Amino acid sequence: MNPAEIIEMATVKGVILTLSNAGYIKASGDQSAIDLWLPTIKQNKAEILNELLRDSRLEKVSLVLRDNPELRYAIEVENPDSDPVVITVGIRKIAVFELAIPHKYYDSFTLLELIESYTGEKHENQR
Repeated sequence: MNPAEIIEMATVKGVILTLSNAGYIKASGDQSAIDLWLPTIKQNKAEILNELLRDSRLEKVSLVLRDNPELRYAIEVENPDSDPVVITVGIRKIAVFELAIPHKYYDSFTLLELIESYTGEKHENQR
């Protein structure tokens, strides 16, 4: 099973996997179900954590668009110095997605120009 399937199957069986405030996996629900899923969760901890973090980033960008109806897009760059650079993008009425760009090819201005070409909107700092 991949991490998304583990999270989904655990949920069906009564175990809710979320991120804690400290960035760890938090399992809640029926304790007997948690006990049954704990070995699978531990064995796939890193992958599940990455999936939960990804879901959190996608939700964050979606909420920015929801709470700011004047915005056509929202962008979140987790760490511009990482390799790859993970970028979460939400384009209103089109998609919410993530990109992983090798650091040596990452250019924030080029990315912004590309997104603006799809939204028909210029960044407010451009003239």
